[in-house]
Amino acid sequence: MNIVQIAWRNIISNPLNLLMSIILFGLGVGLISFLMLFNTQLKDKFDKNLAEIDLVVGAKGSPLQMILCNMYHIDNPTGNISIKNAAPLLNDAHPLIKKSIPLSLGDNFKTYRIVGTNHDIVDLYKGKLKEGTLWKNDFEVTIGKTVADATGLGLGDKFVSAHGFVEDDMAHDEHSFTVKGILDASGSVMDQLIFTNTETIWLVHEHNEKTDTKDINPAESISQHVKNESHQHDNSNKDLLHHTDQEITSVLIQYKNKTNFQALNFGRNINENTEMQAASPAIEINRLYSMMGVGTDALRILAILIAVVSALSIFISLFKSMRERKYELALLRVMGAGMLKVFALIIIEGLILAGIGFVIGSLMSHIGMEVIAKYLKADFRYSFTGWSWIREEWFILIVSLLLGFIASFIPAFQAAKTDINKTLSER
Repeated sequence: MNIVQIAWRNIISNPLNLLMSIILFGLGVGLISFLMLFNTQLKDKFDKNLAEIDLVVGAKGSPLQMILCNMYHIDNPTGNISIKNAAPLLNDAHPLIKKSIPLSLGDNFKTYRIVGTNHDIVDLYKGKLKEGTLWKNDFEVTIGKTVADATGLGLGDKFVSAHGFVEDDMAHDEHSFTVKGILDASGSVMDQLIFTNTETIWLVHEHNEKTDTKDINPAESISQHVKNESHQHDNSNKDLLHHTDQEITSVLIQYKNKTNFQALNFGRNINENTEMQAASPAIEINRLYSMMGVGTDALRILAILIAVVSALSIFISLFKSMRERKYELALLRVMGAGMLKVFALIIIEGLILAGIGFVIGSLMSHIGMEVIAKYLKADFRYSFTGWSWIREEWFILIVSLLLGFIASFIPAFQAAKTDINKTLSER
């Protein structure tokens, strides 16, 4: 029987100690692993959706809410801004702006948001068509891969939108959208959005408002609807500049030169001198990280404390076991086992306990992440998974084994220094 088999038999001979040690160790490892899994995937989602956007301009309100709504689509808009006020930002000749992308929100299909915008947004997120084409005419849409998979929509299918971002809100039955294209999966927010032109969003809500006030003839409404539905736009900002009486939700902006002094002060000038609000995505997301970091740090400290306590439990278990097995260890020495072999035997026991604790804790963290992922996907439409391995888990494994080694070192040292004659004479 080799030394590893002997170590394993010694461990399972005391199942209560084994259970207590690995549960404690598993809890500590599992909590740390879970926090790393969650933070890594969350940061990846946030970073991927930054899409090199330097500034978001919208209605006055919470800057963080505006960023979460218009870039991550997990909050409500702070309001709308008029084309008249936003016109300078939408001008292609603006000296500071490389690209400005208008967004108009307000409707959904089965909780997937319908976004009125232009074709630049596809390039912004490096999107690619899987099939079909991008939207061209009014009431034509191009949908993300997640939307297509979840709703079953395909090319040529028609659907009606619902007002707001909740599925059971009032539906706009008088309008139907037609799917013209489906985007390939990108891992970004594009996957969960439905894109159309801005004019379509105006038409939907304009008709709804007029119907509510009953100030138009139904026949005229249908005629105008058909006329607008056949209208093709070039999907650029030039179209919007002709409608200064209309509103949009926000504008996503990329600078030509990020280090330009005027660009650095551009957002502040908008906040101080206009009715609009400008917010930097990088600053607001870092602020969100810092707010989340308080709770995350507290949990991490708790996990480390649990891991240290579990290492202490392993130490006590091995120390107690060594005292109970001193005659057995002395006999091993008599039978030819050297001090190094006895030392290694106890060390291996500690490493085995730590290894089992790591496996159980890691498994718990991945299962827990998978369970949480289902709720996150249902609430926010972002795809998280518990079945992915991150590099940091190798670090957790090394630290786990190191804790096991440290916890078993003193018992192993004392076992190796056992006085054979004295121990056997006491027997």
